[in-house]
Amino acid sequence: MKKSIKIFLVSAGLFAVNICGISGYYAVNLPDSYYVSTGDELELSTVFSIDAVSGSGTASVSKCVIPQTNKTSLRLFGIFPVKNVEVKTFEQPMLIPGGEPFGIKLLMEGVMIVGTDEVRTSSGMENPAEECGLKKGDIILSANDCEISSNTEFAEIVSHSDGKPITIVYSHNDEKKQTELYPVRSFSDGVYKAGLWVRDSTAGIGTMTFYEASTSRFGGLGHPVCDNDTGDIIPILKGETAEVNINKVVKGKEGAPGELHGCFSSELSSGVIYKNNNYGVFGELFSVDSKSRELPMGLKQDVKKGPAVIRTTIDETGPHEYDIEIIDINYNDDDTKNMTICVTDKELLEKTGGIVQGMSGSPIIQDGKLIGAVTHVLVNDPEKGFGIFCENMYETGFGQ
Repeated sequence: MKKSIKIFLVSAGLFAVNICGISGYYAVNLPDSYYVSTGDELELSTVFSIDAVSGSGTASVSKCVIPQTNKTSLRLFGIFPVKNVEVKTFEQPMLIPGGEPFGIKLLMEGVMIVGTDEVRTSSGMENPAEECGLKKGDIILSANDCEISSNTEFAEIVSHSDGKPITIVYSHNDEKKQTELYPVRSFSDGVYKAGLWVRDSTAGIGTMTFYEASTSRFGGLGHPVCDNDTGDIIPILKGETAEVNINKVVKGKEGAPGELHGCFSSELSSGVIYKNNNYGVFGELFSVDSKSRELPMGLKQDVKKGPAVIRTTIDETGPHEYDIEIIDINYNDDDTKNMTICVTDKELLEKTGGIVQGMSGSPIIQDGKLIGAVTHVLVNDPEKGFGIFCENMYETGFGQ
């Protein structure tokens, strides 16, 4: 009898430990919030059964126009509490998958400091920028109460200063600051200089992720446009898109990621860009083919390990779909690496070696839903890369 009780207690203890371990794992790895389409229930695809239970039973929502937020409890096997989450209800968007390359032209808000340098003067080497506290990556917003939007504007103010102090308002790590810059006269040409290298714009090529036919809004790239020298996200005053042609592919190999080469095919703008953030670039196109195939936007709980396709352009024939495998899923909402993917399509592997630079933004489609976009390649294994949830792009790009 005592032996039976002992076995029972040990078994019960092991069961409790396992339940706590599984619950703890899901408490850490599952998101703190979810979207669900109106009229649907929150269903999670997990190894062990996790049920979403509200005060009145399984979490579901009725049709509503304004997004609603409900508190819901996630429970292991519908019994053991895992964590409380927010469930937000909204009308699930219908999106046109992209896959086409597009040109990106961004004019910065202010000018970004990409480097500082010493200036040779009659009394020796001086560094006015360093002396007043300006650093690489800072954004100069105004000089002597004049808003700065170009390199030329800033250079003119400095060169005409006669060495008098210039009041600089700048942004450092998103904090607005002010300082006094004292330009010095260059010994070589007699021009007053600040010892600064600045940049006011940038341009590049990415891949469109989705369009919304009803609004002409778009999202692309899946990660921010950053400055090449500082690595910082470029704050934009305005931006525009342009049509491009892909004319060459550099095949990727271990340690050397490949690249799509292209050129702007027209000087005319095809749309405007109004946002550049951690999750991509967003804006509005002047025209969208409303007859193109629309797909429902997949939510993060819809994504599962297994086969999927990416839609991308690698030559003049336009976008095509290629087979991939989703091999891991990360639900961290603040990450652009929500999915680890592996290219399995023989044609794509033959032509590109896998994922190459320029494919960022290529839509990922699974089970008839647009679930995300390619964002990065693994440098040491170009067959593999990362993807972002489409839900994250849509939410941060369009302010849902």
